[in-house]
Amino acid sequence: MKQSSSKARRHYSLDDYFLVELESITKHEFYDGDIFAMAGASLPHNHITSNLHALLRTAFRGSGCNAFTSDLRIATPGGLYTYPDVSVICGAVELVAGRPDTATNPVVLIEVLSDATRDYDRGKKFDVYKQIPSLKEYVTVEQDAVLVEHWRRNPGTPWTAKKHTRLAGAVRLLTRRVSLPLAEIYRELSFASTIPGSRKPNRPRGPKSM
Repeated sequence: MKQSSSKARRHYSLDDYFLVELESITKHEFYDGDIFAMAGASLPHNHITSNLHALLRTAFRGSGCNAFTSDLRIATPGGLYTYPDVSVICGAVELVAGRPDTATNPVVLIEVLSDATRDYDRGKKFDVYKQIPSLKEYVTVEQDAVLVEHWRRNPGTPWTAKKHTRLAGAVRLLTRRVSLPLAEIYRELSFASTIPGSRKPNRPRGPKSM
């Protein structure tokens, strides 16, 4: 958000952020001294995140890995505090000291995209996510068309991506070799013949600063 030349941007502390989160019904991100209100979720977005969470909870049962909803906040080494749509953690959950709702060691992160968040989730946010040492896979899911992008890396190798555009296909995670059928990810949804990103957004893309 652009600031007036006559008014300096306020630099919030992490304590300020946690106080805002304690008092607000809206989730916020924190990064580089800014607090951002997160975009609201549509009905298709909720269907997809619920489907993904259910698939992963079932697939990981008894494996030592667990899937979490956006109620779990993730802290990155670069200082971003945010709420991914779905997080996967294997083994013990490593928490920020004094913050039982904030984890630091996801192995998989999933974001459901919208016109308002697509550029951010696939760009700057992913760049910050890459700094998480434990992170091996990043998945983005379009909500208005069948399109899932699966990014992954092995130790010492660069990130590589694979796109999935067929309902008959499946995303195959490296983590515990879990398979996510696209037909299940998009269960109960139908799509208009629009290309993701082709419509002009009716609000600014990315998070909105306080």
